[in-house]
Amino acid sequence: MVPVILFLFIIICAAWFFTRTKFSPALEDLPKLNHDFLRKEVLFYAKLTDSEQEHFRKDVLEFLSAVKITGVDTAITDGDRLLVAAGAIIPIFYFPAWTYHNLEEVLIYSDQFNASFESAGNNERIIMGMVGSGYLEGKMLLSKPALELGFKNQSDKNNTVIHEFVHLIDKMDGDIDGVPELLLQRQYVLPWVTMIHEEIKKIVAGKSDINPYGYTKQSEFFAVVAEYFFERPELLQTKHPQLYEMLNKMFHPSANKPSGT
Repeated sequence: MVPVILFLFIIICAAWFFTRTKFSPALEDLPKLNHDFLRKEVLFYAKLTDSEQEHFRKDVLEFLSAVKITGVDTAITDGDRLLVAAGAIIPIFYFPAWTYHNLEEVLIYSDQFNASFESAGNNERIIMGMVGSGYLEGKMLLSKPALELGFKNQSDKNNTVIHEFVHLIDKMDGDIDGVPELLLQRQYVLPWVTMIHEEIKKIVAGKSDINPYGYTKQSEFFAVVAEYFFERPELLQTKHPQLYEMLNKMFHPSANKPSGT
């Protein structure tokens, strides 16, 4: 009986080890490849100092060890995985202890998909990414072309992956409502909500360069303006200094500290 139990124990341990390591050994074994890829493909990473880049790579590997990334109807590469991880790390890079405890798996589709999660045919396939709910709780869905384009086009203000991870951050307080309580100190909540609605009026009037999708609801405004903040920070600071300052307070905790502390 004991040998049987021992045999089963060995099998269970081997299975556990395999599931923990089967992901992509190359990502851990080839740090230089990771660095070269991220420096070329991810502008946020390229602008970091050497020590910050090292920290970023560490965060990327920790994310990839915790979150499963699955191709639904398409093959995915280590590059795709690195881009997903980069999109996850960028918004929370300055929060050293942050983990996405509300995410277990990212599902990548070959193209845009519809409400029935179909990525083929002509049935209103307009969704590039979404945070799952209900039976999809703990999952994120992404279009592979949107994933790649978000980083390839470094002159626009859009990045679908960052957009969806910002929604996930927003959701961590219980609601995706555009008011991320984990990032926003209480005294800034009302000014932030006021700022959102003032800018939405400008979008509707055609007097803003912020993605028009942002006027559909508060949560979408937060996500699209966060994309802008991370993709084109200098431009946002020039055109929308108050928005930039508020987002800087959210995503850079040190911005809330008096100088010298």
